[in-house]
Amino acid sequence: MAEAPPRPGTTGNGQTPFPTKDEDLEALEISLLLEAVFRRYGFDFREYAPASLKRRLWRRVYGEHVESISQLTDRLLHDPASMERLLLDLYVNVTAMFRDPTFYVALRQKVVPLLRTYPFTRIWVAGCSTGEEVYSLAILLQEEGLYDRTRIYATDINESVLAQAKAGVFALDKMKQYTQNYIRAGGTRAFSEYYVAAYDGAQFSRSLIENVVFAQHNLAMDGAFQSFNGIICRNVMIYFDKKLQDRVQELFYESLEMFGVLALGHKESIAFSPHRDRFEELDAPERLYRKMM
Repeated sequence: MAEAPPRPGTTGNGQTPFPTKDEDLEALEISLLLEAVFRRYGFDFREYAPASLKRRLWRRVYGEHVESISQLTDRLLHDPASMERLLLDLYVNVTAMFRDPTFYVALRQKVVPLLRTYPFTRIWVAGCSTGEEVYSLAILLQEEGLYDRTRIYATDINESVLAQAKAGVFALDKMKQYTQNYIRAGGTRAFSEYYVAAYDGAQFSRSLIENVVFAQHNLAMDGAFQSFNGIICRNVMIYFDKKLQDRVQELFYESLEMFGVLALGHKESIAFSPHRDRFEELDAPERLYRKMM
């Protein structure tokens, strides 16, 4: 999506896409907006990383054709449709099928053997976005002969992206890159076997989500809802502040069964988690950890 043209007070170089103004006043406006969103809609963004949050709020200011954060707050309170648009702006949708292929190689080599020891497994994909990671995991489990005895719980805060994930239709022009990722991730079949061209996109086989439960879940507010043998939450917590990161890691610890596996993104870690000593590293570069106590 094209960036809005610079407004008065911006540098115009893309580095500061919001007007320069009194920082204390701006911080107050943002705080009031986040409180209003929480009380009106129940979405809690109050502990998201401030810099990223501010950029996205100003993007919505431009998109709504209002003049300030305060005016955006008023719009949000009285127009639920604008809240849906804000959610899409706040939502960081950076995903791809078999993104970071080395991660999936590590899953095959170091996690799959552990999963084979269970008669049935439950895996939570938290912050599943539009579903590319869910379908990637389902393909891997199918190829390893584990899919039929696995239940995948795919959750996200945003109902719109969950609907896209359930549909399983992805852009055709991405299939070349996804095929390359799949091959590098250790895929054992022809990637084209998993989809057909339909609806101006690639429609992935419905069999891949027969054992998937899609549900809305807010990591900032909601609690544990099941116990899991594995939790995958990659490149989500980097957008949270330290307090919220600690809360989410506590949630994951409580939700993992003993010897369960936690998978994080390459820029994330449990190094500063209160539970760091209760995990062992299965694969440090790929951020794979196993709960040991």
